[in-house]
Amino acid sequence: MSDADKFCIGLIINPIAGMGGAVGLKGTDGVEILEKAKKLNAKPNAHNRCKEFLENLAPLNKKIKIITCPGDMGENVVSKTEFVYEPIDSPVLRNRVKIFETTRMQTMEAATYLKGYDEVKIIVFVGGDGTARDILEAVDQEIPCLGIPAGVKIYSSVFANNPKLAADIIIQFLWDELPLREAEVLDIDEEQFRNGKLVSSLYGYLNIPFEPNYTQHSKMATPNSYDELNNQERVAKRIIAEFVEDTYYLLGPGTTIKAITDMLNQEKSLLGVDLLLNKKIIGLDLNEAQILERIEDKNVKIVITPIGRQGFLFGRGNLQISDKVLKKVGPENIIVVATRYKFENLAGKKMRIDTRNPEFDYEMRGEYKVLIDYEEEKICDLV
Repeated sequence: MSDADKFCIGLIINPIAGMGGAVGLKGTDGVEILEKAKKLNAKPNAHNRCKEFLENLAPLNKKIKIITCPGDMGENVVSKTEFVYEPIDSPVLRNRVKIFETTRMQTMEAATYLKGYDEVKIIVFVGGDGTARDILEAVDQEIPCLGIPAGVKIYSSVFANNPKLAADIIIQFLWDELPLREAEVLDIDEEQFRNGKLVSSLYGYLNIPFEPNYTQHSKMATPNSYDELNNQERVAKRIIAEFVEDTYYLLGPGTTIKAITDMLNQEKSLLGVDLLLNKKIIGLDLNEAQILERIEDKNVKIVITPIGRQGFLFGRGNLQISDKVLKKVGPENIIVVATRYKFENLAGKKMRIDTRNPEFDYEMRGEYKVLIDYEEEKICDLV
């Protein structure tokens, strides 16, 4: 097959996406936060996400050509595969030397170039909500796009659930088996987020190949109603009643979890991961390294709630609870809570996991109890 007959994909990697997750920075937007992530020894992971995507796309490498960015925005990963590829010839991208010099302007430059490239049928980008915003600003709805989740805060519905499913979507799109659908590009104010306030805005829509079981839903906010708050309190009472003395409890993000500490008159980082012992908070807004240090050789349980509608239990907004942490704690020590409203509105009535370790995620799959009221539990699949 000649290059002219190949299905042409545009590929953009935001190589610094997700670096703030495990170190508890809740994103990497802005030079100051990126520098802080570097000082905390944050490790880039976007390349691994792209590599996983390409590995799952490999059976069709003879039929696909990839147009991508020079260096670590694409070429460094694609060049190690058997895909035919072509780097974008742009001085804005070519002259960027170091991974930490990546800016939104370079993402937009790449997306604009790919939009104008007649052969390119779809732009695949690896990043988070901030990257999706940059793609939206550059291309709007002029060309189909699909996101591979690699960021910290991934609330938009333009992303596949994980890199493998992104490859499955592209394969189906290649054979004209999927329709296009408008998908939301959401993003939050990271500065407000770090201060414990979730301020989310809708920036627009990208056209994506739509497969409802493979693409994630946008995050649904928890209603601030009397019934919801009362339900949270009843769940909190049940959790507190079952606390075990001298056991360490990692408390995940969210208002459902915060109801527990409110009832105990303890401080809680609404959007962080905290540590509780004997009904007292002993660690606020911990990162992965701090969690691993604190729980070493301890009896530990995790109290966690899935993200509204998306259903992600781990891998969205709580990357501090990494695969390393989960291996130490064990699935038998995970306590899942949700209000009735949240549970009934889970997409597909399932919870999801995406720790960035697909083999481990597979091991974690199965049925979990979800406490939805003081005396009521439901069984839900984690997939």
